Amino acid sequence: MYSHRSTFLHTFGAMTVDSLGARESDTILPVVPMFHANAWGLAHAAVASGANLVMPGPDLSGKAIANLIVEEKVTVAAGVPTIWMAVLPELKGRDTSSLRAIPCGGSAVPKALSEGYREQTGLPILQAWGMTETSPIAAVCTLSAADQKLPQDEQAELRTTVGQIAFGVDARVVEPGTTNPVAWDGETSGELQCRGNWIAATYYNDERAHESFTKDGWLRTGDVATVDAHGRIRLVDRTKDLIKSGGEWISSVEIENELMAHPKIKEAAVIGVPHPKWSERPLACVVVNPGDSLTKDEVLDHIRGSLAKWQVPDDVVFIDEVPKTSVGKFSKKTLRERFADYVLPEN
Repeated sequence: MYSHRSTFLHTFGAMTVDSLGARESDTILPVVPMFHANAWGLAHAAVASGANLVMPGPDLSGKAIANLIVEEKVTVAAGVPTIWMAVLPELKGRDTSSLRAIPCGGSAVPKALSEGYREQTGLPILQAWGMTETSPIAAVCTLSAADQKLPQDEQAELRTTVGQIAFGVDARVVEPGTTNPVAWDGETSGELQCRGNWIAATYYNDERAHESFTKDGWLRTGDVATVDAHGRIRLVDRTKDLIKSGGEWISSVEIENELMAHPKIKEAAVIGVPHPKWSERPLACVVVNPGDSLTKDEVLDHIRGSLAKWQVPDDVVFIDEVPKTSVGKFSKKTLRERFADYVLPEN
């Protein structure tokens, strides 16, 4: 359902300063593949602005991407969080001074990862949000002039949001099943919905259209979010990834962010598994850095101080790798299938 007009307008959106700011002087490396929402529009924006375009080819290993950044003097490198997790250790001691922005999207960016880049390269990750149906750029977390005067720890916390909605896009956060907007208090969550000149209005020949678009013309994104007084949007979770435990919703993203702040944890994904009393309880699937070791108690002790008691996972399983989708996102669907019959320990 894309049109030439929608793609043309989205290209302008990717070239605005407070979005990705594609420009003639850039050397752009879209690590995200072109089959996934047109490489986030960067392939079009690079051509439109006259920028250099570096295509990574089939080798998306951390070392290969790091080499391209350094050797090609890349200014903008865009990819999903799992890509940047692998690249970060490969940049140590290397000249990354050409970089001006490291856009990242596809799933929530852990604060520890963003801060890791700030410490290593001087640039925190630039979190953006969108989806195939939004062409995809719909929000970019560019800090305002006032935000940039805040202490670094407060800035780091703001960068865990997806920022304000992009110029050219309308967004609203509403109570589920209604058109009633939630309070802009940064706490009350609801369903994130979008509309705009590059936002799909329906699906082609697909019966899901009536479920995914509201009667008044908004795209139901499937994301649960909050919005603060400044219009900053924070993603709580995907609707399908929320864990319903004893009548309360638990955000898997919040737990994952705390887990991945542990220096010995390479990757972590949290899923809900059946529980006879509480319907579902969180299970933490953890990948430990090579050469390191962790116990279940060490993992849980690390996050207990940051989460409410009822949010803490009931168990931890150690796995070799979190399964990925074709575009490098964590595949929680695969994990849910793998642990569908998992029996939680009795507490």
